[in-house]
Amino acid sequence: MEPRSGCPINAAVEVLGDRWSLLVLRDVIFGDRRYFRALLTGSIEGIASNILADRLVRLVEAGILTRGTAARGQRARYSLTEAGIQLLPIIYALGNWGLDWRPGGADLRSRQQLMRDEGPAFIEELMDELRVRHLDAPPKPHDGPGPFERLDAASPPR
Repeated sequence: MEPRSGCPINAAVEVLGDRWSLLVLRDVIFGDRRYFRALLTGSIEGIASNILADRLVRLVEAGILTRGTAARGQRARYSLTEAGIQLLPIIYALGNWGLDWRPGGADLRSRQQLMRDEGPAFIEELMDELRVRHLDAPPKPHDGPGPFERLDAASPPR
């Protein structure tokens, strides 16, 4: 789909400008939810199945996700593309804005606070780990727990 104008902000907003697209991406990135059912049942905001199906199609068409092929009766797995992984700093920035300017429970804010405290190097580590999980890139060595293990330790179980 061609954007309405050549403005890069407009082009991005046309793909990501509704509330559900970013929340689906949040759940793929941070929840490692890669199947339709997991995205549907794992949404704490309660996304409807028709909206989820539409957003997944849009994100695939925009080149942000890929949809694996699935034989009849099997589930298709969604994966981030490099373009999808490159959205992490934007989602991180939105989360930081939310920490500063919007109310919320401490349990749902703890992961964002950890990312803020860890800084840009942590976001790069997360992006590297997403490349391993979604693009089959070789893992980069690191000392201690990986970024997703540290995020999981920062948030209470749900």
